[in-house]
Amino acid sequence: MENVTSSIKNVDLSANPAPLGLLAFGMTTILLNLHNSGLFPLGSMILAMGIFYGGLAQVIAGIMEWKKGNTFGTTAFISYGFFWLTLVALITLPKMGLSDGPKGSSMVAYLILWGVFTGGLFIGTLRLSKSLQVVFATLTVLFFLLALGDYTGSATIAHLAGYEGLICGASAVYAGMSQIWDEIYQK
Repeated sequence: MENVTSSIKNVDLSANPAPLGLLAFGMTTILLNLHNSGLFPLGSMILAMGIFYGGLAQVIAGIMEWKKGNTFGTTAFISYGFFWLTLVALITLPKMGLSDGPKGSSMVAYLILWGVFTGGLFIGTLRLSKSLQVVFATLTVLFFLLALGDYTGSATIAHLAGYEGLICGASAVYAGMSQIWDEIYQK
């Protein structure tokens, strides 16, 4: 009887943190890429979303994934949470006079490094769901398009990246919502 009791105590009944992380990433990505596609300027709405939902909520989701023993979820959510926080800092620190903004090819290097990291995580998704494969494939492409847009200074490439980013963000929202729906409808 003791083995049954101890195994019942070890059952993880905590909620799945992945929908939170995916929705935080997806919705923040959509807002930023509405700006990138030229639909409205970068402002406090996007920056606040980057700090609080894209940033902090994803870090929290990553910590919850760590508690569940999910290395992929931990690495992805905490990394992209801090991506959003560093991106907001890169935009706001120069405006506050606390630091110079990225110069020359430094922003290109930043975006390429995130693209390479994301490509590595994409390889991991080949053992996971198709929806996560789409999220990470489109995110990898997005980072490289953003880097190319910064490198060339082309508004056309920047707008193309924005539209591709909308697809990426929407795919993350879908992946997050589908996990919620699957749990609710027990599918």
